[in-house]
Amino acid sequence: MRIFFSTGEVSGDLQGALLVGAIARQASQRGIKLEMAGLGGDRMAAAGMTLITNTTAIAGFGILESLPVVLPAMKARRKAEQYLQDHPPDMLILIDYEGFNSGLGAYCKRHFPQTQVVYYIAPQLWVWNPFPKKAQTLVALCDRIFAIFPEEARYFGDLGGNVTWVGHPLLDRMATAPSRATAREQLGIPPAETAIALVPASRPQEIKTLWPIIATAAQAIQQAQPGVKFWIPLSVPEFRPALEAAIAQYGLNAAIVEGNSLDILAAADLAIAKSGTVSLELALLQIPQVVIYRMTWLTMWVARTLFRLNIPYVSPANLLLMENIVPELIQENATPAKIVAESLALLHQPQRREQMRQDYGRMRSQMGELGVCDRAATGILDLMPQT
Repeated sequence: MRIFFSTGEVSGDLQGALLVGAIARQASQRGIKLEMAGLGGDRMAAAGMTLITNTTAIAGFGILESLPVVLPAMKARRKAEQYLQDHPPDMLILIDYEGFNSGLGAYCKRHFPQTQVVYYIAPQLWVWNPFPKKAQTLVALCDRIFAIFPEEARYFGDLGGNVTWVGHPLLDRMATAPSRATAREQLGIPPAETAIALVPASRPQEIKTLWPIIATAAQAIQQAQPGVKFWIPLSVPEFRPALEAAIAQYGLNAAIVEGNSLDILAAADLAIAKSGTVSLELALLQIPQVVIYRMTWLTMWVARTLFRLNIPYVSPANLLLMENIVPELIQENATPAKIVAESLALLHQPQRREQMRQDYGRMRSQMGELGVCDRAATGILDLMPQT
């Protein structure tokens, strides 16, 4: 049985690896021989997938932001199509990566109509979609959607999709997260030292748009609170020069750590992070956080003016409850001064931290139960005609 996976970006590789591992375990238990190949990253390869093209760096969100990755994405698409022609799959599993995956899924349906198309971690069209037909097209494309948010399951189900809610896979990942004490011991952080995690980027564009703002804010926090140390997980090795240059420019007492980012997050007293998967990781670790995001002026103008987008929240922690449980500083509000104000308030106001932790608990109740990846793997293998 052949399964082809397709995802991109750092977060897609992380979530994909958890699923690949679960499918491999269950297939072995059932006596099913699988060939698993696809687009993703080193984590998925380590979990048992043959990596056709590494797509973790092919990431762009927005109009101008996406231009640098157009050619790499086209090359990855052509390579994937050639592989599919040579190795027709029994199943195509799409993981997030909406624009790219929708096109690849349509290609697969045209050329290999017998192939089952599964979407795992579907695009968040239920939050921002200005074109209802896009969601209907996705539903028509997929034989099954494995939803990670309850509202996502309801949305696609109402459109006639064959949807199964399995819960959020981060629950499985966070089950192995270290305690605060263990993480601090591993990083050499004294118990009384104030540690702030800075998480500026998983996409190249974010190094340019977010990192200077975060670094400026960190400098002001350091001046207001001497003795603080900043810890920066390195999501992409190519980001290191830009990170090191800003550390030197702003005179930050900071360390860049390559490896398991959970150690840094678990050890932190506070995090200043870009919107994305990391926001949910921090929430599950009960770490106070300030979320920021910026796009280019053209992307934001098109979104607000032409598409009239009115997105209530951007961070997954807020989206789960549709409440403002963590501060979001978006676009023109993502300024160093506002980041500093929110950060110092969380550091010095115990009642705010406690309220955020209580809200995290309510958020956690909407994420399902442990064993998410195993449930998804069971559903996927049950779709196989031989099982």
